[in-house]
Formats: sequence, structure tokens, C-alpha cells
Amino acid sequence: MDITQVLPLLGGLSPRQFMKRHWQKRPLLVRAALPGFRPLLARSELFALAARDEVESRLVMQQGSDWQFRRGPFARRALPPLSRPGWTLLVQGADLHHAPAHELLSQFRFVPHARLDDLMISWASDGGGVGPHFDSYDVFLLQAHGRRRWRIGRQKDLALRDGVPLKILANFEPEEEYVLEPGDMLYLPPLYAHDGIAEGECQTYSIGFRSPARGELARELLLRLADDAGDSAGAAVYADPSQEATAAPGAVPAQLQRFAADAVRAALKDPLALGRALGEYLTEPKASVWFDAPGRVRGPLREAALDRRTGMMYDAQHVFINGESYRASGRDARLMRLLADRRSLGRDDLAGASPQALALLRYWCEAGWVHSGRAR
Repeated sequence: MDITQVLPLLGGLSPRQFMKRHWQKRPLLVRAALPGFRPLLARSELFALAARDEVESRLVMQQGSDWQFRRGPFARRALPPLSRPGWTLLVQGADLHHAPAHELLSQFRFVPHARLDDLMISWASDGGGVGPHFDSYDVFLLQAHGRRRWRIGRQKDLALRDGVPLKILANFEPEEEYVLEPGDMLYLPPLYAHDGIAEGECQTYSIGFRSPARGELARELLLRLADDAGDSAGAAVYADPSQEATAAPGAVPAQLQRFAADAVRAALKDPLALGRALGEYLTEPKASVWFDAPGRVRGPLREAALDRRTGMMYDAQHVFINGESYRASGRDARLMRLLADRRSLGRDDLAGASPQALALLRYWCEAGWVHSGRAR
């Protein structure tokens, strides 16, 4: 992607300008961000998606001040009648299950893959919404069908209502109001309060971003580092031949504390360990994701494209794919980084690939992570 090219998607800004002026700073309303845009899934197709076990879906219903919340999957008969106002069906990760949704998400790849999360589809009957709330991450709200009225504001009071199953602001104070029609889009930075109400039947697509909490990130990385700690810290056994008799047996010996600290330092002595753990964590598929493994791939690889469910990233020393890491350098590293950036390789790209790189790509094809033709 040319990050200096102005885009209608961003209201005539280039990705570079948008990131500098708006990203995590202030909202942006774009009229006709995608002119002539129509829903990627018909209502019946979206409802069918919400009925699948591997798809994350939620149902929100409002009646007066009363809110109800349920998790899917939902058979069609489990959903309220279309004529009933005030209910919303949310289908998370539509990009994992529907190729056009994945292609739409790809238009936002001017943000690092490590931050781009998924595309959620919200279908609502008249008056439907999820209440005034805020997100801890950036979001683009693209109107796909019908109209939705958005009220937004820089909320200082983040207190939430008690006794409701959703995180609804107790004292929402909107500052601006917009009605979005198909193709219009609203960008909101983190913690910017918003409340969207459907005016008639509508669909809204939310492009969300990953913002892991520091504690969550520390826990995940430490768990991954712990898997290799036995090898990296060594097999030395604690010994204390100079330990004297003690009148305070409940006290942890200082020597044992030093031994434990040395063990942790030894487990982290590999300077690449933390980066490797981070890349594996960031590309780990979600629990509901699975791949169709076609088995042996015959014939030469002339094209390669990542499956839409595949996560692939890299750092200076590694290539990461679906929670696995590979050391990479030289020409092969450049090829794999190109695949991670563009998510596909053509014949010219593969012409100079080493036998080792081609063997690895073939292995990924046989696992269903990469396709030997166009992405699916």
C-alpha cells in the first residue's frame, strides 16, 4: 500500500496524514468513504453465520431501561421477530469466515497487522443499539445498510450503570451527533464515548483494533517463556553445603532467593526470547479458528497467498505464522517479509526462492495456512 496516496476511504487524507492527525487523537467523519457500498452479506446470510458454532455472536435486546444480553450460536428461531424494535445481533470476526469481509478489512492495512483485529457486523432492528459506551481500542464504524444515528463525546465520567449485563455509561454526555448512511464512516479513538441507534433496519461494520492490556501481555509472554525455561535455565540443582542450623526455620534462606533469581535471569538470557514469544502470541489463531489441510501439494509453487485466517508477522530475526516462529535472514527473510506485508507472492517473487523457502511454503500449504493460488 502506498501510504502517501490520498484515499476517499480516509476523506481525502493519505494513510500517513490520517495516522499523524487522527489516529488515537480525534474523530474523523467521512461521507461516502466507500461510495455505493452495499452489505457484503444479506440479512439471511448473516443470521446463518450467527448460527454456526465456530462463529462468535451476541444478541442485545432493549425494552425501556431493561437490557438483555445472550451469547450465540443462535438458530433463526432463537432470534426475535424482525418487526420487534430495539434488538441487535453482533457477529464478531466476520473476516475469518467470509472472503469479501476479509478483503474489506485489508483496506485498513496501513495500520500494523499486530494492531488490526477484526471486522464485526452489527445488524439492528429499528431503535436497536448497545447503549452509550466506550472502547479501549480504535474503531472505524462503516455504515453498510440503512441509517444509524451516532452521538459521540469526549467522556470524562467513565462510571458504568449498575445492574445491566452490558458496559453502559451511567452519565453519557454527547457533544456531536451524526446520521450515517451507506458508505459513510466514522473513526473514533480509544475511550471516545459513542451511542449508535438504528433508524429502521440497518447494518454497521466495525473495524476494530487489538489493544492488549499490559497485565494480559505480561501473563501471555511469561507463559510462553516458561515453556522453554527448563532448557534455558539449565538443570542445576539447588545445594547448600554451608547452611547452618537455624532457629528461624520459617525464613526463606537468602541463598535460595539468589538461586531463584539466577534461574529466572538464565531463562531470559536469550536476547531473542522475548521478541520470539511476542511474535508467537500476536499470530496465534483464535480458539475458534481451524484450517482445512488439503494434504500433499503436487507440482511446483507458482503463486502463494495466505489463508484469510492466517496471521503472519516478522521482526528483525524471525518470521511468525499462526503462533510458530522461524529464524530468518538474507534473501529468504526478505521473501517471507514480503509475504507477511502483501499476504501473497507471485511468480516473479517465487522465482528466486531457495529450495528451503519453497519447502517451507509447501509445508504451510499442506497445513492449509497458505494456498498455492489465490487466497480463500
